[in-house]
Amino acid sequence: MSETASRSSTPHSTRRERIEAILRRELSPTTLEIQNDSARHAHHAGAKALGGGGETHFNVAITSVRFDGLNRVARHRLVNGLLAEEFSSGLHALSLVLHGEKTP
Repeated sequence: MSETASRSSTPHSTRRERIEAILRRELSPTTLEIQNDSARHAHHAGAKALGGGGETHFNVAITSVRFDGLNRVARHRLVNGLLAEEFSSGLHALSLVLHGEKTP
């Protein structure tokens, strides 16, 4: 199922819920922590330009076998690619801590 299908099937879900659903579906994580950090950034110009009241900034920590064998940049690209639609609709920033099952 694509991100578009996932999003359209749950139109009233929050960005956090959509991010969690995408990451769980695509990465099958053994651990997943998502913290909405938007309130700390509400005064930033980027957040104000987006209306100042959205879910724009998140801290995400994931452990997944999908990251084994990938370097740090490849892990970040994978997650950012999975969340491309969220970025195009107002997600501004992710702080990522990504670990493999066998390779931290």
